[in-house]
Amino acid sequence: MALDQYREEEEEEGGMSFLDHLEQLRWHLVRSIAAILICSVVAFLSKSIVFGEVILGPSKVDFFTYRMLCQLSAYLSIPALCIDELPFILQSRQMTGQFSMHMTSSLVVGLVVAFPYVFWEVWRFISPGLYDKERKAARGAVFFVSLLFFMGAAFGYFILAPLSINFLSHYRLDPSIANEFDITSYISTLIMLVLASAVMFQLPVVIYFLSMSGLVTSGMLKSYRRHAIVIILVLSALITPPDVISQLLIAMPILVLYEAGIMIAKRLERKKREELEEEKK
Repeated sequence: MALDQYREEEEEEGGMSFLDHLEQLRWHLVRSIAAILICSVVAFLSKSIVFGEVILGPSKVDFFTYRMLCQLSAYLSIPALCIDELPFILQSRQMTGQFSMHMTSSLVVGLVVAFPYVFWEVWRFISPGLYDKERKAARGAVFFVSLLFFMGAAFGYFILAPLSINFLSHYRLDPSIANEFDITSYISTLIMLVLASAVMFQLPVVIYFLSMSGLVTSGMLKSYRRHAIVIILVLSALITPPDVISQLLIAMPILVLYEAGIMIAKRLERKKREELEEEKK
């Protein structure tokens, strides 16, 4: 009775109660989790495609990236570019290793595939709390966030992961030591590289919303460019294997996205100035 009376009072005041917000959030989370689970089940049942071709793809020399590099090698007459050997084997040293990695891989694939819907549910919960002007400025957020997410995931999967796997498979302290990687280590490395790239590619969106709220400006981003470069290089070193090429491969697109964020901030500032001038007139 007390809860019903509290809700009625809130509705009379023209707003939603805290409990109503929690109820709404609960259903958004339920639908999001349901979408991830459905996609994960489909991925789990499609073992030969998802696991045999997608997850294990970068571990085989006929992978798309390796074939393209060999073609580029032949075109440029640079044999070193061609990756035609990956001197390692995958093993499962734990009784539940293959099954647990099958489950983990399916959940990650389900999360990646369902990401646009999940973010759409999150946006549906957040957007009613925004002003009309803010909602209008953030139009297309679901599309651009999803696009950058998939671009980052694709970059991590087709560029960063294959080159990192190639480096680690060829790295040896001594020729007598064979590289025999555990399947859990391989999949964990692959997932980390793909998801880290997908998250880091959200930098322009983060800058857009920070600039829109007035927390950062294009001048501030320019003045801290050197600091940003150092931070990006440190993050790249943390999420990639300890080779310079992999670190530069992840750092370069992030730096480009940072510069794109500066341009976005400039555009927002110009738009705000134009709106202020129109209001004065």
